[in-house]
Amino acid sequence: MNIKTIGVVGAGTMGNGIAQVCAAAGLKVIMQDIGDAQVGRGLSTVAGSLDRLIKKEKISAEDKQATLSNITITTQLSDLADADVVVEAATENEALKLDLFRQLDSLCQPEAILASNTSSISLTRIAGVTGRADKVIGMHFMNPVPMMALIEVIRALQTSDAVYRRIHELSEFIGKVPVEAKDSPGFVANRILIPMINEAAYVYYEGLASAEGIDEIMKLGMAHPMGPLMLADLIGLDTCYAVIKVLHEGFGDSKYRPCPIWQQMVDAGYLGRKSGRGFYTYEDR
Repeated sequence: MNIKTIGVVGAGTMGNGIAQVCAAAGLKVIMQDIGDAQVGRGLSTVAGSLDRLIKKEKISAEDKQATLSNITITTQLSDLADADVVVEAATENEALKLDLFRQLDSLCQPEAILASNTSSISLTRIAGVTGRADKVIGMHFMNPVPMMALIEVIRALQTSDAVYRRIHELSEFIGKVPVEAKDSPGFVANRILIPMINEAAYVYYEGLASAEGIDEIMKLGMAHPMGPLMLADLIGLDTCYAVIKVLHEGFGDSKYRPCPIWQQMVDAGYLGRKSGRGFYTYEDR
């Protein structure tokens, strides 16, 4: 494989997970975010994740050091200029992503592939703001990235076959299972998952059961490993809200109408595990 260096835009939950799995596979990773605090937190999260793997005897202390040595952190987007592939893992905000791809297109070498970890936004639209639309593709990792095998590989209308093959190969190289999906609101995973979570939010909003009760019913009755509201807290309530809005606007179908509780929770700053409070409270954040 001729991909050696990966740029990651965003050092948050998804970005630092992507950086970790790429670095663990032996790739050089440049992880970028807007401030020193953000990239420092991201690198600390990677170190903590690796420590847990050591305790589980999945990796050695030497493996941890090798992985960390493959990660460089920066606050400058221009430091990604020489990356072979850049994976954008910023907030699920269309205007922000479009602006980032315009900047990356002007900064990166002409042959570089620009990928987005977007969970719902049109890759065709993202590709359209660049001068390399054939080299833009979606790599939708699952959360938590180090543990989940799947990558949804989403082709924009413009994505070339050669770029798809290279990203398919890269996904396998870092130990993931790539599955192709077409460019449509929510793609496959979130088109199915997020409406279920939205319905669970409605059930909670209408007072039919507690958050614990809803999650227990889905775990014990449907054999889900995690209930939908705890999963929403893990994903981030702001992200869930953003995706259900994309589905509602993209399809214009009332079945995707967001539960009012999303706006209330986001306004209150209750974003789930990352903020310490969502449908549940997390004292060990």
